[in-house]
Amino acid sequence: MVFTLVIASFIIFAAMYAAPGDPVTFLIGNPENLTPERIASVRAQYHLDEPMLVQYGHWASGVLTGDFGQSFQYHQPVSALLAARVPITLSLVAYAAILLTVIGIGLGVMAAVRRGKAVDTAITGATTLAASIPSFVLGIAFVALFAVELRWFPVAGAGTAGFDRVYALTLPALTLAVTALAIVSRVTRQSMIEQFSSEHVEAARASGLRERYVVRDHVLRAAWGPIITMIALVIASMIAGTVAVETVFGISGVGSLLVDAINTHDFPVVQAVLLFMVVAYMIVTTIVDLLLPVLDPRIGRRAVSA
Repeated sequence: MVFTLVIASFIIFAAMYAAPGDPVTFLIGNPENLTPERIASVRAQYHLDEPMLVQYGHWASGVLTGDFGQSFQYHQPVSALLAARVPITLSLVAYAAILLTVIGIGLGVMAAVRRGKAVDTAITGATTLAASIPSFVLGIAFVALFAVELRWFPVAGAGTAGFDRVYALTLPALTLAVTALAIVSRVTRQSMIEQFSSEHVEAARASGLRERYVVRDHVLRAAWGPIITMIALVIASMIAGTVAVETVFGISGVGSLLVDAINTHDFPVVQAVLLFMVVAYMIVTTIVDLLLPVLDPRIGRRAVSA
């Protein structure tokens, strides 16, 4: 993880270093102040006159202490901007994660139990269609229908706290979850179908156990490994997916902050947000790697025997 984080941070910094546009012009602002003396002073202040590796060293050493630098646009510490935006984005991702887990697994179970029938075909077709719609297109459609036309939900914003936040984030969370739940549904269906023909399921049926208990206690339980892994990967990638959703719904989260920072060449903010997304992805996938042996003891036994 440490090695991956170092490599990722260097790639992020190098990409910003190679990006077109001179940040000095944005730092100074007024074109009348673009004198050689002023340009040299700003470059020295932000270490922009030093080689890239030296600049990376300054930035990386600051990151280790929680100092991501100063925002060019907002003239505030980047860490303060992240602290104000991260809770909103995490709330949105958590809400979407609940929706995609409950609905995705539910649809997958229904499709697996009714495999080969009309229900299975309908669910497969619906999830295929859902997976093909870009999130920003779906978000605009949701706003037009449920916010503007029916007025069931607010057009923009993330609410204040408590139920008001849950209410305001319903449409954005659903937009973020629709494409993802299609993937979870398919993985659930396929994993369960593979378990239906296994020996322990046949033994459970032969013992006279009702089918619903066979599905719940033997088929679904044995299929948890791939399902949980896919859910974790989808949730980890959702943080990057908030960029489009937060922009459509006017939510002041990390995703919209990244868009604003890119448009204004606010490189310290872009670097910090991208690094946050990488760290979040690594944390989620690592937690799942640790939890899988607990959810499925067979994984732990295989690791020990290996």
